[in-house]
Amino acid sequence: MNKHSPQRRQLLKASSVVLLLGRAQLAWGASILAVRVWPAVEYTRVTIESDTLLKVTHTFVANPPRLAVDIEGIELNAALRDLVGKVRNDDPFITGVRIGQFTPTTVRLVLDLRQPVKPQVFALAPVQSGQSNFQHRLVLDLYPNQEADPLEALIAERLLGDKPMPGKDALGDMAANHPKPATSTSEIAPIGNSAPTVKTDRFVVVALDPGHGGEDPGAVGPNGTREKDVVLQIAHLLRERINTTVLKTKRGELPLRAFLTRDADFFLPLHVRVQKAQKVQADLFISLHADAFFTPQARGASVFALSQGAASSAAARWMANKENGADAIGGLNIKVQDQHVQRALLDMSTTAQINDSLKLGNEMLGQIRRVGKLHKPQVEQAGFAVLKAPDIPSLLVETAFISNPEEEALLISATYQNQLADALMRGIENYFMRNPPLARSRSA
Repeated sequence: MNKHSPQRRQLLKASSVVLLLGRAQLAWGASILAVRVWPAVEYTRVTIESDTLLKVTHTFVANPPRLAVDIEGIELNAALRDLVGKVRNDDPFITGVRIGQFTPTTVRLVLDLRQPVKPQVFALAPVQSGQSNFQHRLVLDLYPNQEADPLEALIAERLLGDKPMPGKDALGDMAANHPKPATSTSEIAPIGNSAPTVKTDRFVVVALDPGHGGEDPGAVGPNGTREKDVVLQIAHLLRERINTTVLKTKRGELPLRAFLTRDADFFLPLHVRVQKAQKVQADLFISLHADAFFTPQARGASVFALSQGAASSAAARWMANKENGADAIGGLNIKVQDQHVQRALLDMSTTAQINDSLKLGNEMLGQIRRVGKLHKPQVEQAGFAVLKAPDIPSLLVETAFISNPEEEALLISATYQNQLADALMRGIENYFMRNPPLARSRSA
């Protein structure tokens, strides 16, 4: 950009404005209630919550990369100024925020960026759902210009010697404090003729989907435990076990590899979770949640598979409706979604997929009942959007009732988390022992 260009002069002017404006100067505008920043390797989200719908325009400048957002008629209050201090030093996309009164009727935000991005700027209507009550939200999503290929990352991870790829996960230290499992080898078919086991380029992918995230905390327990946090911790423990397990088949050894749809605290739309599992050609998809009910007495783990027709019970239908509402809470940018593709993706589930999901679900229930209580003794079925990958056996596991004080304590217990991860791992191994994975190649 020319250093004398009008656009550059405007941005410099915005960065030099004094921030300390009195309430009387802008009292006619909307009130900013809260600001939040959700950094992740995949994208960073900034949300600005206000009591009325905000009118905005935005401009992306490539060199140096920055996003300017003009917001009309707002009050420049302490909540909005807090945005400057909410950017973390390790944010993959934002290096800093500048904010000022650009004109008498407009506040300008300038997000200084580490790299060029594909910004999405959109508004979300107010939503009230349990613990997640939001008024109007302005959302700034910063996506990289070039998205990483998750299958390539899995292959690279294996070529590096089956070591976990480094990630920017705020909960990683907590997960690392749990005991790591020993390497497990499961024989799913006899080798035959005493032939030596050989290594193959094929590996089995288990997609783990920690529910909720980012703006959507999921259910919140009576002592403040958030569903999105505990299921991410359990997913990390299960990933450790999966990544140290090798299946023995007639054709050789098949190492297991876990793929997390999210490995940090950020929001993912339901259909994106499905698409990510498909991109890595997952052999299984397991969505992890923590149940909640209106009364604290409900207890026990549950396992759900997809239903093409009616739900297997009123409770299963209620649960599906609740989980399918996560997009409204987390904040889905409907304008950029191809509704036809999304609808086709979520309407192509097959009878074979559901039958395989039920087999996996029965294995899971058999193992979970050994470490904790079950809410229902059989696999329940309903129309969960996140289970509708047509070619991947898929389950949703409600690990316990976070609304029950005793089970909330269990969910944050390292002992129970490890026992549950062990049970889920045994269920996965038993499923593959009875249903060997398809022989498709994922070589580098």
